[in-house]
Amino acid sequence: MVTSADGAAIHVEQYGPAGAPVVVLAHGWTCSTRFWDAQIRDLTADHRVVVYDQRGHGASPAPAPAGVGSGIGSGAAGVGTAGRGYSTEALADDLEAVLAATLGPGERAVLVGHSMGGMTIMAAARRPLLRQHAAAALLCSTGPARLTAEALVVPLGPGGLRTRLTGAVLGAKAPLGPVTPVSRRILKYATMGPASPPERVDACARLVHACPRGARHGWSRVLATLDLDAEVRELRLPVSVVVGSDDRLTPPVHARRLAAALPHCTGLTVLPGMGHMTPVEAPEAITGQIRELTLTYLGVKQGERVEPGERDERSGAAAAVVDAGGDGDGRENEEAGA
Repeated sequence: MVTSADGAAIHVEQYGPAGAPVVVLAHGWTCSTRFWDAQIRDLTADHRVVVYDQRGHGASPAPAPAGVGSGIGSGAAGVGTAGRGYSTEALADDLEAVLAATLGPGERAVLVGHSMGGMTIMAAARRPLLRQHAAAALLCSTGPARLTAEALVVPLGPGGLRTRLTGAVLGAKAPLGPVTPVSRRILKYATMGPASPPERVDACARLVHACPRGARHGWSRVLATLDLDAEVRELRLPVSVVVGSDDRLTPPVHARRLAAALPHCTGLTVLPGMGHMTPVEAPEAITGQIRELTLTYLGVKQGERVEPGERDERSGAAAAVVDAGGDGDGRENEEAGA
């Protein structure tokens, strides 16, 4: 466990060889580290992969409510710091704690965030440890603001009624209960593309249904009022954006706004037929995007082992290229889904 600034415990797992280029994966709302199983399996031969459970998810316990003293704070927060509960500040705190615990001085990594994990990277845009350690980032199926207003889960035209109904559906406190054929169909409609195979739908359903009700509801309130537009403009590192063409939760309008607002967007990729769960629905495409970023900004080819000192030199050289203006052309691409 890693201790965040307010004392919250964050479960962290690490895979792959020491000295390999580092990838840090942040999952989304109602998921866990298991969401990244395909990427862990495919990357660990030649990368060190760090994954963690967002607070209240997986093996990370629910935090103390906002404003309640934790009594075990660490770092700058100090002992007895009031908890941040569920908040964008907590997302940024937790990511910084993970980076501090898993990366050495000067060590750089590619950060990957899906949905709320992407919002985590945005929320931490101004944080010193992100600026110190992040060589590049991949934002998958995410957005910075207007999430309930833009979501397409409720089949109505845009407007106040759809926004209110979407907020009510996503913020429901009712327990989800066991996974059933009906719940699988509902989850597939809301979060995945129409051609998603049953085994991937089932994997996502088991993840979502395993999320504790308190965390699901607590984070839904944060997402309903999310506004990270200003933070996006401060995310001053190379960032690639990926979205599924059939994403109902964070439809492509968010990805296009992100690509336009990011200071160094290296490209926007739309995956045809994919829904919101792109790392599960199109694992080869997402892993390919990650490998492209580690090759470009950490300087390591697939299957190549690099000693720690050499890795730091290469990542520093890549950073120098970016600082000199090598931020990509920002073109939008379309790829076949995996």
